[in-house]
Amino acid sequence: MLDTNVLVLNRLFQAIQVTTVRKAFCLLYKGHVRAVAPDYTTYDWEDWVDVPPQPYEDSIVTPTLRIRIPRVILLVDFDRLPRHEVRFTRKNIFYRDRNRCQYCGGKFQTRDLNLDHVVPLSRGGKSTWENVVCCCVACNSRKGGLLPEEAGMRLVKAPVKPRWHPLVKISFTTGQYEAWKNFLDIAYWNTELREG
Repeated sequence: MLDTNVLVLNRLFQAIQVTTVRKAFCLLYKGHVRAVAPDYTTYDWEDWVDVPPQPYEDSIVTPTLRIRIPRVILLVDFDRLPRHEVRFTRKNIFYRDRNRCQYCGGKFQTRDLNLDHVVPLSRGGKSTWENVVCCCVACNSRKGGLLPEEAGMRLVKAPVKPRWHPLVKISFTTGQYEAWKNFLDIAYWNTELREG
């Protein structure tokens, strides 16, 4: 339960990242965040532990307390705006291509995929949205340092920079929380890859 997700908002109530319940409780106890209730009321630690959990709500039980798990927290001193562009990351490329090899069309586990430069780096290709695709190991080996046409291969679809944010696409049926739905439209996370 302590490793489940909590949505983090900046002071402007904009989603900026996801953290764990364990980290959220630490931040709440130290006064760095406030818990956000479904009615948008915010609570500091002392007030939050006084709110009794409902039978259907997740909670943590201590020897003396039963404490609701906050599914949304608000940073007290952070008001920067989240980025509005999609970050160029390995995870986002896999998501854009839906874990499908862009040469054979097969769907694979992330661990069985590579990234391929359509125009190889050795031929002046760049690490950009428009030149990097998901590729299975077999197709990646077959293509090597060639252009797709030279290897007798063609792309399932041309790679483009997506307009969405990965967090927006999380389905509430895949284990996310109802309390998040009003905050997900501008959230993002992941480490950014270097373009070049």
